[in-house]
Amino acid sequence: MLQKIGLLRLKMKKAILLAAGDSTRMLPLSANRPKHLLPVAGKPLLFHTLEALETAGIEETLIVYGYHAEKLSEAVNSETWGRGKMAVSFVLQEERKGTAHAAGYAKSFVGDDPSLLMNGDIIVGPGDFEGLIEYHERGGYEMTLTVQPIDDPSAYGVVAVKEGKATQLIEKPTKEEMVSNLVNVGLYAVGASLWDVIERTNLSPRGEYEITDSIGMLIEKGNVGAYPLQTWWLDMGKPWDLLVANQQILSLVSSRIEGIVEEGAVIKGNCIIESGAIVKSGAYIEGPAFIGEDAVVGPNCYIRAYTSLGKKVKIGNAVEIKNSIIMDNTNVGHLSYVGDSIIGRESNFGAGTITANLRHDDRAVSSTLKGKRVSSGRRKLGAIIGDNVKTGIGTSIAPGIVMHQGSRTGIGVIVDSDIGPNKLVIAKQSQTIVDLESSK
Repeated sequence: MLQKIGLLRLKMKKAILLAAGDSTRMLPLSANRPKHLLPVAGKPLLFHTLEALETAGIEETLIVYGYHAEKLSEAVNSETWGRGKMAVSFVLQEERKGTAHAAGYAKSFVGDDPSLLMNGDIIVGPGDFEGLIEYHERGGYEMTLTVQPIDDPSAYGVVAVKEGKATQLIEKPTKEEMVSNLVNVGLYAVGASLWDVIERTNLSPRGEYEITDSIGMLIEKGNVGAYPLQTWWLDMGKPWDLLVANQQILSLVSSRIEGIVEEGAVIKGNCIIESGAIVKSGAYIEGPAFIGEDAVVGPNCYIRAYTSLGKKVKIGNAVEIKNSIIMDNTNVGHLSYVGDSIIGRESNFGAGTITANLRHDDRAVSSTLKGKRVSSGRRKLGAIIGDNVKTGIGTSIAPGIVMHQGSRTGIGVIVDSDIGPNKLVIAKQSQTIVDLESSK
């Protein structure tokens, strides 16, 4: 179906992105920026969405922002989107009072025009913006939800669908309320009627104006479509979700080598090596992988599949990186190993730093989310490391450990619990000095 859609006949030309949240579940990665700017496959999460919107024929996009608003607008305004035709504007949600409250800021931007409305922290696969618009316009719906079947929908809004229409939306249902396995993915095609019901939406029990309550009012009127996602959807709520998105997007890339690859380096599979990057002799890069501008890789190191290195990252001699995201200006010293990890900007790993990524009992690795240890659901997960973190030589980091921004370790430290912001951990050791001459 998607291949048959003619973009010129699609009427929808505006989009709204809700990106005002405080990003607390992404800490410490989001301590210095909104999570929408965290990198995935070489570019900020939000940029993948903006580029896809422009490809779908969207001409104007409004971003409702709040947390670290200036950094978000500065980053977005520094880019020209693809063909350079899509205009991007911003509106500040001064008080975060919920998703319906945030969406309500777009009323004057949209007017009576139909538009796309979406959470700014989701990613969908190629062609699904076009597919949703075509489905909505062809069906003549007041609003259309995008739905996706998943194995465990209990943490999401479950949608009951009949004959292509949404008949019920239940947020975080109990077992008895599980009316289907279809979840609301947070991507909508909307019309003017949404703004009317937003104005009549009451506070939820948690004290917010919820867009799902507004949608429920429209569903009761009986003309809300349910578009079945044709590709894939990722909800970027937790740090390790970045690894999933990185893998998904890198799996779609084609090779592009603009940097320098020295003789004796090996490039296998689809790899992007940006301008100014240097891959030194003896390096072995196993794609898909992304090497950012002015990065230096090697010599004699191993970059394994689904790794993304940011701008000016330096990977030293005899280092192995596996399935990880390493952000701008970070150095990983020689003889180190980084596996299934996310490392922030301006960090430095001393020689011989090791991130463990697998439990001996083979159970899912736990990590910290909003102050609580939770299961990541992942068999392999390394460290979550913020900006400006420095490790001493010989540091060993247990699976799922979180090192917050500005933290430090001394020589030979074993990190088996989280380290808070701007904290230094030093290993204590007892020493015995033996006089070698007298022991003969």
